[in-house]
Amino acid sequence: MKNYLNFEKEIKNIESELDKLKDPYNNEGISSVDTDKIDRLQIDLDKKLKDIYSNLDPWQTTLVARHEDRPKSKFFIDNLFENFFPLSGDRLFSEDKSSISGLANFEGRSVMVISQEKGDDLNSRIERNFGMMRPEGYRKSIRLMKLADKFGLPVVIFVDTPGAYPGVGAEERGQAEAIAKSIECSLSLGVPTISIIIGEGGSGGAIALASSNKILMFENAIYSVISPEGCASILWRDPKKTLEAATAMKLTSKDLLKLKIIDEIILEPSGGAHRDKDQILIELKKSIARNLGELTTMSRQDIIEHRKNKFLNIGRNKNLSNNVLSSEDLFSDRISNILDVRNKIGRKKTYTFLLIFLAGIFSLIVFQLLLR
Repeated sequence: MKNYLNFEKEIKNIESELDKLKDPYNNEGISSVDTDKIDRLQIDLDKKLKDIYSNLDPWQTTLVARHEDRPKSKFFIDNLFENFFPLSGDRLFSEDKSSISGLANFEGRSVMVISQEKGDDLNSRIERNFGMMRPEGYRKSIRLMKLADKFGLPVVIFVDTPGAYPGVGAEERGQAEAIAKSIECSLSLGVPTISIIIGEGGSGGAIALASSNKILMFENAIYSVISPEGCASILWRDPKKTLEAATAMKLTSKDLLKLKIIDEIILEPSGGAHRDKDQILIELKKSIARNLGELTTMSRQDIIEHRKNKFLNIGRNKNLSNNVLSSEDLFSDRISNILDVRNKIGRKKTYTFLLIFLAGIFSLIVFQLLLR
């Protein structure tokens, strides 16, 4: 049974009619296959899919990114990699089922694969905690990234989570610290790292695994600091203002590419990745191969510098600075700003002291005049 989003009613009607025409003997009043009508409806369906999906607003894009039929990390691991060997546990607490990670071969090259997995049905979603990783999941990722760094293996990461798990147990075990350590580890690796946002890239739970040399993103995926519902609840006190929130947050792939937060958009078939999984596999495989080929020609130090500069340069466009600043420039700028502030505070204190001093002298003169 296909699942349809609320803006796909016309698509649903056309596909229902197509299904009846393709199987006439199970429907009353139809006794033969009308191939001409099927062809016409198929053309109408393709046109309707193209029209709707080429004009999605940010909230509709969010709904597509969350579509329950959308291919998940496990699907890509099973179909893109060979000899996948899962690795489990963080060696501190337990195994996090929302993370599927391990060693694999990609086009004859050994790689480390790390992923967030939401699950395909209700039971697997509950088991996988809907893709929301706990601290042990991030600590396991850190362990595997360090292992990959030790043996010189490129790291391929699939990001698909509404956010890190916010439960009491996760907070007690240091969720924020685990995310911070994961980001720190990602930025320090001397091997190529590629992160692919395939569905939802939510908050720190996503950036913990998306601090990579290359960030690729599916056309209808999203990447944001908070969910549109959460943003709407905070800013407008109204969780229904999801469209306004999604628009303001610039969470779509097109917006993020313009802001240079991601490096590449992987185009999806009309109607989303779930409508033609074979096609999205082909596109993703080409993209991973191309980016890995580019990064593996770089030295260890060049890879670290490439990653560092990528994140330092985010937001430093012509609206803020015409020059691309290095970390040293940013540090010196920060020191200069601090000294400027101190000087201003010092001058302000001096002016205040002089005013108080003069006011005191004036008060003494007035007091003496009154005594006479």
